Amino acid sequence: MKKDNRKVSLWERYLTKEIGIEFKACLYFFAILFFYSMYRIALGSLEASIIHMAEMIFTCYFIGYAQVYLLWNFDEADSVGAREVAGVMICTFIYSLLSYLFSWFDKNIYVTLGFAAYLIVTYVCVILIYKTKRNIDDKKLNEDLALFKTEHKKVQDRGE
Repeated sequence: MKKDNRKVSLWERYLTKEIGIEFKACLYFFAILFFYSMYRIALGSLEASIIHMAEMIFTCYFIGYAQVYLLWNFDEADSVGAREVAGVMICTFIYSLLSYLFSWFDKNIYVTLGFAAYLIVTYVCVILIYKTKRNIDDKKLNEDLALFKTEHKKVQDRGE
């Protein structure tokens, strides 16, 4: 029995989710590390804790898995509704709580609240980026489909 190559396999679906999680972890880690670095510079230090960075990346992976498998992959949603807002709030709360518990910002509640606000802005930006990318991909697919239809019609007209 020959396998239908047009269907997406379970393995390919899994890989797609894993690549998405990897991308999210890197994206959010960079954003968090940027905030952390600016905090450290504001304190007059050009040094960052490797332990804090390890905690940050593990947190990003943990939350990336939660976003994809438990929270509806909300940052890649087609529209923003109550579920997406809830996802942003849940993840922001977890990041903020862990940042406080792990002393990323020396347990300064004001910096932690600023970090939470920064994360909300980051999530809004990411949601807009994914939406823009989808719109561009849709345009490209529609252009490809129109080109395919034109070429297919030419082939049919020639009788091939």
